[in-house]
Amino acid sequence: MEYMLILAADPEGWGSQASDSPSDGVIDDWGLYTQALHEAGVLVAGHGLQGADMATTVRFRDGASVLTDGPYAETKEHLIGYYILSTSDLDTALAWAAKAPNARIGSIEVRPLMPNSATDEVLKG
Repeated sequence: MEYMLILAADPEGWGSQASDSPSDGVIDDWGLYTQALHEAGVLVAGHGLQGADMATTVRFRDGASVLTDGPYAETKEHLIGYYILSTSDLDTALAWAAKAPNARIGSIEVRPLMPNSATDEVLKG
């Protein structure tokens, strides 16, 4: 089964890199975490995202596109990246999510991907 790990963090948490900061080492640990996922054979894909200040939200209302600078929702935590993992079960995906560096200062939402979606059909095409 494939799962998406949706990574979120408060952008204020990245500001302090003092040795006693909860964010200490988080950025440095991303490479090690990604390598561990790869070596375990569970990594399918993943990317970090540019900051929310680079986002544009698109809506289509009353026959026209409406563009808004920034993320769709005003939240304390911003989406910072994702991984897609292929694991045998949800418990394994949750165990990997708990090891993500930003779990120390942010959150990781774990969702199963829909099997046999329209995207899968197009890609198999």
